[in-house]
Amino acid sequence: MKMNFIHKPIIASALVMAFLSSCTDLEIDETDSIITKDVETGEFTPLTNPASALNDLYNKAGADFSTQEDMFALSEVTSDELLVPTRGTDWGDNGVWRQLHTHTWRSDHQFILNSWNKLNGSVFRATEIIESNPEASVVAEAKFLRAFNMFFVMDLFGSVPFRGINEGPDVDPMVMTRSEAFDFVEKDLNEAMTGLLSVIPGTDTTNKATKEAAEFLLAKLYLNASVYKGTDTFENADMQKVIDNVDAIASKGFAIQEGYFQIFEPTDDTETILWLRSDIGPRIWNTLHYNDNAPDMTGGGWNGFATLAEFYDSFEGDPNSNFVGDGQEERRGFVPDANTANAQNVGIGYGFLINQQYDADGSMLKDRQGQPLQFTKDIPSLVGNGEAQGMRIIKYHPYDPTDTEDTNTPLFNSFRQNEIFFRYADAHLMKAEAMMRMGGNATAMVNELRARRADTPALPNVDEEELLAERGRELYDELWRRNDLVRFGQFTAPWALKEVTGDPNKNLFPIPETALLSNPNLVQNPGY
Repeated sequence: MKMNFIHKPIIASALVMAFLSSCTDLEIDETDSIITKDVETGEFTPLTNPASALNDLYNKAGADFSTQEDMFALSEVTSDELLVPTRGTDWGDNGVWRQLHTHTWRSDHQFILNSWNKLNGSVFRATEIIESNPEASVVAEAKFLRAFNMFFVMDLFGSVPFRGINEGPDVDPMVMTRSEAFDFVEKDLNEAMTGLLSVIPGTDTTNKATKEAAEFLLAKLYLNASVYKGTDTFENADMQKVIDNVDAIASKGFAIQEGYFQIFEPTDDTETILWLRSDIGPRIWNTLHYNDNAPDMTGGGWNGFATLAEFYDSFEGDPNSNFVGDGQEERRGFVPDANTANAQNVGIGYGFLINQQYDADGSMLKDRQGQPLQFTKDIPSLVGNGEAQGMRIIKYHPYDPTDTEDTNTPLFNSFRQNEIFFRYADAHLMKAEAMMRMGGNATAMVNELRARRADTPALPNVDEEELLAERGRELYDELWRRNDLVRFGQFTAPWALKEVTGDPNKNLFPIPETALLSNPNLVQNPGY
């Protein structure tokens, strides 16, 4: 099997969006509102097969979050973990990636519009399923998925529109405040809990809504309650709810697993609480160079995403190298040297890829000009870079290590093509943070996690700054970094190639132009 992945330029789409945003007489359609054909008449016809619609909604969630654009880009490329530097003309894309890194986006940014449409569309589809009076288990799962998608609308945009199933295009959807959306999500999750089943850790049934997935999302909701309610105060009652929900998950047998990168292999583990049905290709190939390849996947990488030197430096190990034995902790990964690559028949490393890269036979890879392929630690500018500029990061790997007969089997041949979304290590760190915010000490819990990660020494003390850093070290590239930075008050802080904005308005993205035009009940977020 040969699978080639090609980075698709989005310049044309960006030009279309620029045109649309300049119009004043836009027609309402399914892309910029949450109207579907079923409600064009203003009367809702129950779905004939709600269970099938639920399955489609699971697939949609996986597809929506698996791309390198949209919600992933808003969550990671806007943070201190990832950036997409322009190399020559590659990844210029009319500046959309650079705008995210520098926090100079506008309300007509394509990824902002796409995220708004996808999330709100899924909220409405879940409501259709719920209101079709299916069996209780389908209602429970649909309520979880509605809460899941509404959580991200609330998190990214603040205001949340909500259209009733009997409301046609002549009705402007009501709009919830952020605090009202918080209550709605909380209510949906608590109601869903009564109909959801528990899952056994280490089974392949963690790809759907379960009690433990609902408990995880509730913990995430309460941990961020001060942000969503606008109080700027971490209330002890909310923090206790975080602890209670994490304890409930742990009581089912979920636990921190040894073998960090094995968690992201196509095998079952005790950490995965929820994984989405998705194509994990973007998590593998968007960072790798064009000449990186894997058996039966000789199309190479897309040479886009990189990480910042200062984020790499937050890990233990040699500051200028990541070859095997450079004193790095397990989560920083390694770059195979010539001997290691040849012995393992795996040239692509794990975690942070820096300096010379190797093929599976141990030979040095070269760039497209025939020079040694050496990823640099520093990126001097967001534009005008060479094709090897910037360290790369990779958690999912294009090999299936569980295939004992053929170590060259691509990961995509495995039974589980997925992206892990809820992980117990995250829950564990949420509990540690909740304890800290209640006046307790998080050091023991953080070190409990670090003890399960090889070559990762204990920390003498964990304060707020160290806990944020630890969340980055454990959860990088998993869509939670922006959420964490906002909660810790660091999202508008400076980092490499981004000047400090100090503007708290950037903690929310703008409501897209087309949404404002189609629904006068919406009010643009401050600062846009």
